[in-house]
Amino acid sequence: MKIGFVSLPVVGHLNPMTTLARSLQSRGHEIFFIGVPDVEPFARAAGLKFVPFCENEYPAGSVAKLLAPVSKLHGLEVMHWTIRETSVDLFRAASKYLPQKLAETHMEGLVIDTLHAFLELVPMSLGMPYVQVWNILQIDLSGTTPPCFFSWPHESTQQAVARNLEGVKVVSEIFAPVVPFAMSYAEKMGLQIDWNDFTATTSKLAIITQTPKEFDFPGTSWPAQFHYTGPFHDNDGREPIAFPWEKLSGKPLVYASMGTLVNGLAKAYKTIIQAVGQLPEIQVVLSVGQNFKAESLGTIPSNVIVVPTAPQIELLKRAALCITHAGLNTALESLGQGTPMVAIPIGYDQPGVAARITHHGVGEFVDIEELTVKRLRGLIEKVLNSSGYREKARWFQNVIAQTRGLDFAAEVIERAFK
Repeated sequence: MKIGFVSLPVVGHLNPMTTLARSLQSRGHEIFFIGVPDVEPFARAAGLKFVPFCENEYPAGSVAKLLAPVSKLHGLEVMHWTIRETSVDLFRAASKYLPQKLAETHMEGLVIDTLHAFLELVPMSLGMPYVQVWNILQIDLSGTTPPCFFSWPHESTQQAVARNLEGVKVVSEIFAPVVPFAMSYAEKMGLQIDWNDFTATTSKLAIITQTPKEFDFPGTSWPAQFHYTGPFHDNDGREPIAFPWEKLSGKPLVYASMGTLVNGLAKAYKTIIQAVGQLPEIQVVLSVGQNFKAESLGTIPSNVIVVPTAPQIELLKRAALCITHAGLNTALESLGQGTPMVAIPIGYDQPGVAARITHHGVGEFVDIEELTVKRLRGLIEKVLNSSGYREKARWFQNVIAQTRGLDFAAEVIERAFK
């Protein structure tokens, strides 16, 4: 079967989507990864056929420049800015060119990144089957649990549900800027959409999340076509990253990373540096990404290795602890290796992931607004010195291994398209 994949052009979405695409390709399907030019290196590294679109609107190198401002933001402004400054134009360009690309490649089904807002209107207008994938933590709009943009704990009281429903209103306000363009496209294509129904455009065949059910908050009633599959990890299909392995000392290793998007806040890195510098009994690898200059950190403690990028999964295999922004991919990769976490959520779905880290006892978190050297050092020592966190993380490691998320997701897509 000829299956197309479309993902948001950011690392945290492309890594799981290309892995899932490669899994389906290994099962005998012909896979085409459709994206702006900056997506091509990810598709090629995964051994996938690449189909470019929106080349004029998004020439090579444009995505990093476009998203650079978000690295300095935090809280709800991260999502507000992203939808306002990127999602509207991305929908307009993608919806314009995607039908032609689907026709040229004779596509039979489409797998869409759910956060590529309203792009499902394209296959709907063509009568083409489509499946949606949550690469981030799925957004619960029922009020049963807090939407993932908040770090609220899971509670079932009337007050908590009312609070959650207020959060749902905030979510609808966040996505409001792209709705008029989606409505205009639907009208142009002759689609009858109930815009008061949050689920009106979601796939009726399959909605997949790489979040394991065991890691989510309990109690949400998802539709029958919703599937918890577990993470899309197979350790392959990524561009190799050089790392000075000879510098590892043999001390307990702590891996620290603030991700690839909202990773430019000096406060986070400087606090991490100062906190771990007071713990000479551990060694820390700090990955600062492309939006932050390591030289601005000042004097680096002798027990810290600072790198722009790192082979994350390989380091997590050796790590006693992961200090993370609580991005879903990093959290699941940590759990996949049985590594507990200390989380510093900054934006997007990170607060919701951090809340689940604490809820399930695999780590602790501190919001970026409350981050201090003393608080962070205390959480690092607490998680490192209590065996319960690692035991619970290893429990999740077994769950993830047994669930076979990648195979399960591929099977769900095959069933949906049959």
